[in-house]
Amino acid sequence: MKITDLLKLDTIIIDLQSVTKQAVIDELSGKLAEADRLNDVEGFKAAILKREEQSTTGIGEGIAIPHAKTDAVRIPAICFGKSVSGVDYESLDGQPAHLFFMIAASEGANADHLETLSRLSSLLMDDKFRARLISASSGEEVLEIINQKEMEAYEEEEQSSNGDSGNNKGGKILAVTACPTGIAHTYMAADALKAKAKEMGIDFKVETNGSTGIKNGLTAAEIDEADAIIVAADKQVEMDRFNGKHVIIVPVAHGIRKTEELLTRAVNQDAPVYKGTGNDKSDEGDSAKGGLGIYKHLMNGVSNMLPFVVGGGILIALSFFFGIEAADPANPEYNPIAKALSDIGGGNGAFFLLIPVLAGFIASSIADRPGFAPGMVGGLLAAQANAGFLGGLIAGFLAGYVVLLLRKLFSKLPQTLDGIKPVLLYPVFGMLITGFIMIFLINEPVTAINTGLTNWLQGLSGTNAIFLGLILGGMMAVDMGGPLNKAAFTFGIAAIEASSFGPHAAVMAGGMVPPLGIAFATTFFKSKFSEMERKSGFTNYFMGASFITEGAIPFAAADPLRVIVSSVVGAATAGALSMAFSVTLPAPHGGIFVIPLVNHPFRYLLAILIGALITALILGFWKKKQK
Repeated sequence: MKITDLLKLDTIIIDLQSVTKQAVIDELSGKLAEADRLNDVEGFKAAILKREEQSTTGIGEGIAIPHAKTDAVRIPAICFGKSVSGVDYESLDGQPAHLFFMIAASEGANADHLETLSRLSSLLMDDKFRARLISASSGEEVLEIINQKEMEAYEEEEQSSNGDSGNNKGGKILAVTACPTGIAHTYMAADALKAKAKEMGIDFKVETNGSTGIKNGLTAAEIDEADAIIVAADKQVEMDRFNGKHVIIVPVAHGIRKTEELLTRAVNQDAPVYKGTGNDKSDEGDSAKGGLGIYKHLMNGVSNMLPFVVGGGILIALSFFFGIEAADPANPEYNPIAKALSDIGGGNGAFFLLIPVLAGFIASSIADRPGFAPGMVGGLLAAQANAGFLGGLIAGFLAGYVVLLLRKLFSKLPQTLDGIKPVLLYPVFGMLITGFIMIFLINEPVTAINTGLTNWLQGLSGTNAIFLGLILGGMMAVDMGGPLNKAAFTFGIAAIEASSFGPHAAVMAGGMVPPLGIAFATTFFKSKFSEMERKSGFTNYFMGASFITEGAIPFAAADPLRVIVSSVVGAATAGALSMAFSVTLPAPHGGIFVIPLVNHPFRYLLAILIGALITALILGFWKKKQK
């Protein structure tokens, strides 16, 4: 299948009108919807934005490739857009993007479709090809340029398959590339590394872990002969096979942007020696050195805990429909269905697992699979001692770093014992040390702290409660999905675990305000926004109603001072009002879907609407009229 089987004249915009990232996504998505390639344009845009949250698809060199694989796509397609003036797309090199290829892959896209989409990503690494596209003046010319380039690529592949792989300068270097979607960045990183390796005269091979599976897989013999391996990946890849080799572990974007640096490091073996542990990631590579850090480990625990929190919380909330005490067999309201719902979601079911799961996945993020069992056990001990969320956090980090220490200590043992380390030595000593520290040092003081926090939360009233809601709501709007936003969200979950449901209601209200406030502003103050901003603003009604705070990010990027300040004021107001109205929310999620589960739905809606209107008014009066 050719690229032009997916890119047609009716999905080409030769002169994009958009001036912001969000507007580009809206305009390209609209073109795909207009061409009848989508089942659900809003669902598709939500999938595109979710992919953007993982890392920007503005890859630099004037290119952006927003992409998603979702059942919102009816027919796999590519939408091309060109902006001569350029758009700030948060690109990796900080430069404006001029060429946009929006890739729409259906959930059931076949291998031919996915390989064709991947081939496009590879072709875009050619400077001359990009220059010709920028100078194209019609859709027909764009298609002709792509067809010609694709034919040239086929010829080059045939020639390279009949030639050698390099002159072996600097030894044999291998690489693996992978990104979450497996459509664009995976192949762009692979091609960028291949091209630079050829230029540098390096004997090189790269394996891609894309949507269609592993291609050009590395063999055991090749790995054995390799001097170093580059793993440019944003998702887990098989790592144990690299045991004993110098391995450089970096994000997939580095494979596109820092090719020469990575290859030079590989040739010089400037990388730690990977020690296989029966898991998918190294704790001793670049990722552990550089910057994934405590926040990454915490979010790994929280994200894996969330399904238990959300599922359990909603099931418990559903049990309340039969009566607040309907799950208690001794109460006249008793209902067996309510008790079943409470047991499945509550302390005997999903909620029982919250702290162990949190601790287990924090520990596994730090120390890979060997950290999981000690983390789970440490978390369970914390839960049984009523050390709560804080105890689980400590248990997770403790277990992870204990196992890292054990790995260093056991590295001095004979190599013949490597096989028993992950199944015997790490779990036994990891559980033993973590368990002893939790029981004799951690649990008692942390339980006292947790009890104090629980009593404080449950005793909050009046000014104290309102002030807490003010802070939590405002935090949700400061960075809209960033660390402060996540910190407030995590605090709300901890409050739920402590059976205090007010703080999380404030958190959810604060998260809904920024997109709703912007939607109101673009509706009531039309003269202050461009036509594309008004269109983008309309989609924020749906995003705000669905608790997608990130819908406000493009507006904040274009006008940070006005948008962020007005959003924080409105979100803080909504959070404060939620607490003042004594609203409780037992389900740790937001949006209109959980409004029926709050104790005072009309008061809650009022708090959110007041916060959103305050944001709209501040932003509307503060912004200048469009010229």
